[in-house]
Amino acid sequence: MKRLVLVSLVLFYALASAAPAAAHCQIPCGIYDDELRVQLIEEHITTVEKSMKQIVALGKATQVDHNQLVRWINNKEEHAQKIQDIVTAYFMAQRIKPTGHDSKEHDAYVSKLTLLHAIQIHAMKAKQSTDLEQIEILRKLIAKFRIAYFGEEGKHEH
Repeated sequence: MKRLVLVSLVLFYALASAAPAAAHCQIPCGIYDDELRVQLIEEHITTVEKSMKQIVALGKATQVDHNQLVRWINNKEEHAQKIQDIVTAYFMAQRIKPTGHDSKEHDAYVSKLTLLHAIQIHAMKAKQSTDLEQIEILRKLIAKFRIAYFGEEGKHEH
C-alpha cells in the first residue's frame, strides 16, 4: 500500500508540473529554420530515451530515490511535450501549407500531415510509458518526415 501511494505521488507530481513550451512565434516574422526544428525534435527524442532508461534503472533500485525518479519523469514529459509543440505550433500551424487540387501536391501534403500526426501519437505514447520501442518508432518517423519535407537528401541546406 505504501509503495502504491509513493508511485501515485510520483505520477501526480510528474503530470502536475508539465509546463507549456513554445516552438516558434506565430506572427509572420519570416524567420524559419526548418532543419534546426527537425534537429531539435531528434534531440528531444534522445532526451526522452535517456529519461526512460534512467526511470527504469531507478525503479529497479533496492531503495528508490524518489526525488531523482520524479525529476527523470518530469524530464521525459517535458521533452515529449516539446516534440509535440514543435510538430503542432511550428510545422502543422506554420510550415505545412494546404495545397490546391493538384493530385501530386495534395498527396505530398497529406503524407507530411500523416507523418506529423504519427509523431504526435508516438510522443504521447512515450509520455505514457518507458517503452523504448516508441523511441525507435519516433526516429523512423522523423527520418521519413525529413525525406517528405526536404526531399530525397533528407536535409535542407540554407
